Amino acid sequence: MNMIVAADRNWAIGNRGDLLVRIPADHKMFRTETTGKVVVLGRKTMDTFPGKRPLINRTNVVLSRQPDYAQKDAIVVHDLEELKKELEKYDSRDVYIIGGSSVYQQLLSWCDTVHVTRIDHAYEADAYFPDLDRDPDWEITARSEEQSYFDLTYYFLKYERVIRPGRC
Repeated sequence: MNMIVAADRNWAIGNRGDLLVRIPADHKMFRTETTGKVVVLGRKTMDTFPGKRPLINRTNVVLSRQPDYAQKDAIVVHDLEELKKELEKYDSRDVYIIGGSSVYQQLLSWCDTVHVTRIDHAYEADAYFPDLDRDPDWEITARSEEQSYFDLTYYFLKYERVIRPGRC
């Protein structure tokens, strides 16, 4: 499975229920990676989408603890066991975890690839992604050339889980 995230230099991803910054090339990369695929997200992330509606041209799977939560044009699951059962229906290479913070933290161990737009700036934030640079289980396997958007510098990075001998 995959994760996809935009994070600042401190691995911050959001503040007060919103993205830290909107970079058109990042949104384009997100669309390219996820269109036609399965996206897994939390209810709070769904609520940030325009009209609180699922992303078009994708299978949207929403994880919500609210037993009565429903979302038109999305599959709603209420716990990790139900999510795991739902995701068995799809090729794991076509599944992208897209947030928010608690969903990333709960599902990182399920993934072997993380696509990161790494922004060289520190924002005020209250939501974070796990620091993959400090985790020996992850390594950068692809890095774009330096990108810029106005005065921001960023990179598209691909992290992959390291398979160590003798480890399951």
